[in-house]
Amino acid sequence: MRILGLDYGDRKIGVAVSDAFGWTAQGLEVIVRTSEEKVLKRLETIVKDHEVEAIVLGLPKNMNGTVGPRGEISMTFAETLRQSLGLPVHLWDERLSTVSAERTLLEADVSRKKRRQVVDKMAATIILQTYLDYQSRR
Repeated sequence: MRILGLDYGDRKIGVAVSDAFGWTAQGLEVIVRTSEEKVLKRLETIVKDHEVEAIVLGLPKNMNGTVGPRGEISMTFAETLRQSLGLPVHLWDERLSTVSAERTLLEADVSRKKRRQVVDKMAATIILQTYLDYQSRR
């Protein structure tokens, strides 16, 4: 069962997909948010092309575990995804996923320009991989 991982940001959406066994996450692409209609159309294509059966959407929480305005926006988007794609959408705590992605890219000595291009995709990969790891331990 393939699972799609999303890092939903203000301007971009990082996209990752799991392997067929649900063991590993691979970064796929970054979708630039121009309109919700275009985003949903692109996600629909990705879901079909990769035979995705579920979606994991990063839920930004405050450090104390509460859900703030960004989290509420993600929760609304999750509902939009459920309705338009007809797939289960799991919200997953994404605290520090972008920070972790940035740190990994810095340690790999990736240039600032390149980091900006891939950080969202990497954050989506981290979100999805932590979800897959959690599921495999259950």
